[in-house]
Amino acid sequence: MFDIRKIQEQVIYGAVKSASSDETAREIVFGKDESARTESNPTWVKSTMMRLENHFDKLEVNQIRMNCQCGYGMDEKLALVKELVALSSSMEEFGNLDKAKAAGMYSVNGELFLQFPFCPCPMLADVDRLVTDTWCQCTTGYSKVLFERAFECKVDVELLKSIKMGDEICLMKIIPQGTIWK
Repeated sequence: MFDIRKIQEQVIYGAVKSASSDETAREIVFGKDESARTESNPTWVKSTMMRLENHFDKLEVNQIRMNCQCGYGMDEKLALVKELVALSSSMEEFGNLDKAKAAGMYSVNGELFLQFPFCPCPMLADVDRLVTDTWCQCTTGYSKVLFERAFECKVDVELLKSIKMGDEICLMKIIPQGTIWK
């Protein structure tokens, strides 16, 4: 059976362990006394992010969370973005394609944005509101991997809005660091 919580525990554990130690990863994911194992998903999300934020600085937290992206549906999305790249010769063209718009991408003044009218994270389905955007940084990691593969260059991703932070949409700015169209 597909258990998103178990998957998230493993992914966060691995990302924290890579940035620090096995002991720190266990404490952040499960709590000092392992009590987090019995928390509801919304409580676990919030308490795990608080433990993460209390242990690392903001830059480290963002990097750890970016490394927590699940990769769900990546091949399908990658095929779409590569198709859009092949159909265009500039960011403006790319962002103005109907398929790009249907997938939540658009371009303004040559800059690419990706938006969702709903929170795509199943772990946040029962979370009313987040205090910080820490949990949402995994989607910037997902988008970074996706667009780096499709654009074949380094890409920075900036989270601009989050529904779970009280915004009307989730919005990211996709910033390629190299040439896409030759």
